[in-house]
Amino acid sequence: MHNLNDILEAIPAPGGDPRVVVGMSGGVDSSVAAFLLKRRGYEVIGVTMHLWTYDQVGGDPDRKGTCCGMEGINDARAVCHRIGAPHYVADLREAFGQSVIRNFVDEYLGGRTPNPCVMCNHKVKWDPLLRRAQALGAGRIATGHYARVAWEAARERYVLRRSEDPRKDQSYVLWGLSQGQLRRTLFPLGGLSKETVREVARGAGLQTADKAESQDICFVVDRDVERFMRDRARIEGVAPPTFEPGPVVDREDRRVGTHRGAAFYTVGQRRGVGVAAGAPLYVIDIEPETNTVRVGGQDDLLAREVTASAANWIAVETPVAGMRAGAKMRYRHDAASGELLDAPEGRIRFRFDEPQRAVTPGQSLVLYDGDLVLGGGIIDAAIP
Repeated sequence: MHNLNDILEAIPAPGGDPRVVVGMSGGVDSSVAAFLLKRRGYEVIGVTMHLWTYDQVGGDPDRKGTCCGMEGINDARAVCHRIGAPHYVADLREAFGQSVIRNFVDEYLGGRTPNPCVMCNHKVKWDPLLRRAQALGAGRIATGHYARVAWEAARERYVLRRSEDPRKDQSYVLWGLSQGQLRRTLFPLGGLSKETVREVARGAGLQTADKAESQDICFVVDRDVERFMRDRARIEGVAPPTFEPGPVVDREDRRVGTHRGAAFYTVGQRRGVGVAAGAPLYVIDIEPETNTVRVGGQDDLLAREVTASAANWIAVETPVAGMRAGAKMRYRHDAASGELLDAPEGRIRFRFDEPQRAVTPGQSLVLYDGDLVLGGGIIDAAIP
């Protein structure tokens, strides 16, 4: 374990602006972020965002270990009491429902595979936290994300970098943050490993020290996307056509099977395709207009280029064609080297040095220069 004093020294000193609002999910990471800032001399105020309830998302209300619901609120409140910090709850259920849950459902209905954590950070969490901070007289906010932010004088910009623990790095889901948001954000855990964070929590007597990891999609509490989608349809009183069985076809449009609903598949999926064949078959395209799932071999998943929209650039103000970068297309994906072909307003076109597998519309394309996040966007299309 790192020496606690060394950990504290790596966190920027509060200076003349000591008040900070910490976004607290009720997990160990945000708990330790709040504890470390308190020990560093900050005046910590904990804020937990109430994002959803079971009447919005369905599932089992007795399930334990979820974040962003009532259990998370109670755990965050207990941690704040332990460290001597006030705690507030921000009701963001309406905004979360509109910007995250609605987007999640619409993307699947449109044959795409969304990343709700990106939407949540970009559209729901940061600005409300900053507004709450302003109302409470705090100049900065902090979260328990594993990433690093700093002012870089040579670029005259705030930059976002990977965390020092590559296994826990969360910079991939933070590419949508603006310069104004980064300027007022602290990431106290950016230089720490998960093991060290848990040791700090145990040493501080925080009740979240051994709490289970939060899951990627917090509001799909049982990790069953199909169950979630069907529950949402029932709640909304709708019957989307892509929830119905339909044709599975090959590249030559020959029907080779029947799927259970095109909305429940994702590009690159093999398990559950329901087609018996001599060689493995993967989903290579989803066509919601006709409720069709198209399958092919591994080579049919390869893409030489990718396009993305809703682009946000962090490390550079104006990207230049020909810029070299490493591209991540999924959270747990190693960056693939390549070249920026074009970056017209709000868009990205990128070519890989080597063809990449299962580039999935709806996921994020994030470009890196080493550990530096250059920028990112939402994948629109893979180009063979």
